[in-house]
Amino acid sequence: MEQNQVNQLIMQYSSKIAPEYIPTIRERLEGMDYGAAMAAFSDVKDPTIAIILSIIVGELGIDRFYIGDIGLGVGKLLTGGGCGIWWLIDLFMIMDATRKKNGEKILQALSFVR
Repeated sequence: MEQNQVNQLIMQYSSKIAPEYIPTIRERLEGMDYGAAMAAFSDVKDPTIAIILSIIVGELGIDRFYIGDIGLGVGKLLTGGGCGIWWLIDLFMIMDATRKKNGEKILQALSFVR
């Protein structure tokens, strides 16, 4: 993939990926087919939707189910958001957790494409 395509893809998804993952993703994208790279980005979750879910139904763990943390989602569901404490903490942490989870998923997908 050309450098300008890599830059364009990184810019498009930079708000949905934790900054510490971007250099590694950029490195893996270079020399890769554009279609294969887009497939790696197909399962990216939006941090804004995660925070909205956390505010509305976070006590039920729906926000954690959305980003793929099934175990934490079940834990929040069974404890009512940790009696509200876990829900309150997640209001501040869910967007960053979503970005990190997206970075992990993209790196994992890119490692299978090569």
